[in-house]
Amino acid sequence: MTTTPAPVLRTAYQKSVADYWNAEKDPVNLRLGDVDGLYHHHYGIGDYDPSVLDGPEDTRDERVIAELHRLESAQADVLLDHLGPVAPGHRLLDAGCGRGGTSIMANARFGCQVDGVSISEAQVDFADAEARRRSVDDKVRYHFRNMLDTGLPTGAFQGIWNNESTMYVDLFDLFAEHARQLAFGGRYVVITGCYNDVTGGRSKAVSRIDEHYTCNIHPRSAYFKAMAAHGLVPMNVVDLTDATIPYWELRAKSSLATGVEEPFLTAYKEGSFHYLLIAADRV
Repeated sequence: MTTTPAPVLRTAYQKSVADYWNAEKDPVNLRLGDVDGLYHHHYGIGDYDPSVLDGPEDTRDERVIAELHRLESAQADVLLDHLGPVAPGHRLLDAGCGRGGTSIMANARFGCQVDGVSISEAQVDFADAEARRRSVDDKVRYHFRNMLDTGLPTGAFQGIWNNESTMYVDLFDLFAEHARQLAFGGRYVVITGCYNDVTGGRSKAVSRIDEHYTCNIHPRSAYFKAMAAHGLVPMNVVDLTDATIPYWELRAKSSLATGVEEPFLTAYKEGSFHYLLIAADRV
């Protein structure tokens, strides 16, 4: 018996998000990815090298872009560090994969199969082309699917991650799907911005970030509530807020600044917004 697959885009909001990312050609994503062919859709962590701001003016922008990209890839490395032991025979899932940079890095590190899913057909096509260009398309595959209902096998994945993509979905729905797909004892890792519900609701700066990206930033407590409801037990919680501020300070000095730098810096520094990594085991 065959069944008709559910549509990938279920709601008007999901369609609007897909339209946004299908049309997106922001230089802050593309020019950074051009540095080494790893195209990310997340931010960076770690101190930047101040010397990139010195030296010849005609190459300053090139130096800054390369340094921003280094910080982006450092963030992805930290995420992969928290996946725990991964063997070449394992399978990983990059949920909300963007243009696929972290999936490529995971395959290079672990040698295993990696699946990426996105509701943006343009992102999936781009990521597939990059996997083919790198001759890893036998191991790294991207799918036009909804991460709330991927249709991928139950219990098949040793690790799953969301790298700055959870703010587009309901967390209870998302973690129910992740728990279904994870093997027993498998690891889930998320890096995300979340608002500080100890200080109240969304601050003005956080609301500006939501408006810029057409997203819905969740309160910090919602992550732990939704994980607890679906058998995901946090093993590591790392506050990366201080570590990400240098990235935003450097980006604000670059030609790629989009105007969202100021609300990020304001929200982080005033304490209304946190940059968090949570690693949880499936039990």
